[in-house]
Amino acid sequence: MLDLRTVTDDFDTVRARLATRGPGATEPLERIDALAAERRALITRTERMRAEKNAASEAMASTEKKSPQFAAKRDALKALGAEIKELEAALTKVLADLEARILHLPNLPDPSVPVGAGEHDNVVLTTWGERPAFDFAPKDHAELGTALGILDFERGAKIAGARFTVLRGAGARLERALMAFMLDLHTSEHGYEEVWPPAIVNERALHGTGQLPKFEADVFQVGRLEDAPEGERVRQFLSPTAEVQLTNLHAGEILEPGALPRRYTAYTPCFRSEAGAYGKDTRGLIRQHQFDKVELVCLCAPEDGLAQLEALTGHAEVVLQRLGLHYRKVALCTADLGFGSHKTYDLEVWLPGQDKFREISSCSWFGDFQARRAELRFRPAAGDKPRFVHTLNGSGLAIGRTLVAILEQYQRADGSVRVPDALRPYLGGLERVGPA
Repeated sequence: MLDLRTVTDDFDTVRARLATRGPGATEPLERIDALAAERRALITRTERMRAEKNAASEAMASTEKKSPQFAAKRDALKALGAEIKELEAALTKVLADLEARILHLPNLPDPSVPVGAGEHDNVVLTTWGERPAFDFAPKDHAELGTALGILDFERGAKIAGARFTVLRGAGARLERALMAFMLDLHTSEHGYEEVWPPAIVNERALHGTGQLPKFEADVFQVGRLEDAPEGERVRQFLSPTAEVQLTNLHAGEILEPGALPRRYTAYTPCFRSEAGAYGKDTRGLIRQHQFDKVELVCLCAPEDGLAQLEALTGHAEVVLQRLGLHYRKVALCTADLGFGSHKTYDLEVWLPGQDKFREISSCSWFGDFQARRAELRFRPAAGDKPRFVHTLNGSGLAIGRTLVAILEQYQRADGSVRVPDALRPYLGGLERVGPA
């Protein structure tokens, strides 16, 4: 979340920067300025009344207890106490209202983010590899995978419902191979620590990374911690992304000097309700309720944020390059940034079956937006006052979409698919996946 002091002290600048995100981005600001003024007034008045109460208490202590003056001072003291309680209750209400509104404010775009009104204003920065050429009409992955017997949409729907898929045979092996290949690359060459986290997360963790409260409709709730003490019975959800688990590893902690940067990677299944997305990408693996992903997360000092974004994005790019997949790197404009993002690069892979590029990784720098919510701080040097870390994350990569890209870019006229060289050691040397 944004710093309340920054919002209130530089209100016009904050409003102008948020306005570049498009219509609606500044709506939560409407009451914040007035509420902040009300908060300051209540604090000033409460402090003045407390001083008056202390003075009245001292005066009463020096007054004869049986005198009429003592009774009058006692009544006045009670009235002051009651008024202070009313002021404190009003202040509590104002603070709660402020916090709720601050939580719904999106992050401020970094000055380097191109200003735009939508995805058509995103900027293509680089393109890697050659677009595959075919002497036949390329098929999309759904048709290819069904014919090869490796994607079973019908049985996925029978087991769980729409937007669930069963991977079979070589499809399942390719998914597993991609997971292992990505994790090996990020741990052995890029310096990430591998983590195997729970697939269920609590509402505090989702709050920390910004999924709650704004995007509750996008996550699946599974229950409550009923065996926890009364005050700790928080709700539990299926994780929508390992960003939640990895970023919250150090929630509520103060990292000691020298602990940054921290880089974590994890494979997890991810679950999203895709609220509001019905009718979009219903064919194939592009938009599923359950999908697999290898996530990259970095915690760093504020001055290193931009450099770490470039590094993290580069690590995701290496996966695509090792697999020989044609892709491009895109800088998102202000209106296309995610809710918590300060700056984002999307990696978009070419899908011949759709004749267009599709996102396969979104790499974002959040500044201290998530760290404030998760109370994630570090101490620059011994004895220094703690500061909020900067958080970054990105897909390294979305495994299902990587499988889609392999099927479509490596397809052959006979319906078979060549296996990229980098994956063959994970598949016992398998060179091609042929029709069933």
